[in-house]
Amino acid sequence: MKNFKNNADGGGGIYGLGFVGAAIYYISTASGFWMGVVGLLKSIVWPAFLVYEAFKALGA
Repeated sequence: MKNFKNNADGGGGIYGLGFVGAAIYYISTASGFWMGVVGLLKSIVWPAFLVYEAFKALGA
């Protein structure tokens, strides 16, 4: 049986960099404290927004 654990190691780093970048962007453009909190929550789920917009643009 093949061990697949090591095949997904790079994805966490890319997600982490994306999270930090999205958090900085959303918090820096927030107009108030609660918008910053919402921005932080958005930065956690940014891949879902990315995939949704990509599918929408592709017409899928």
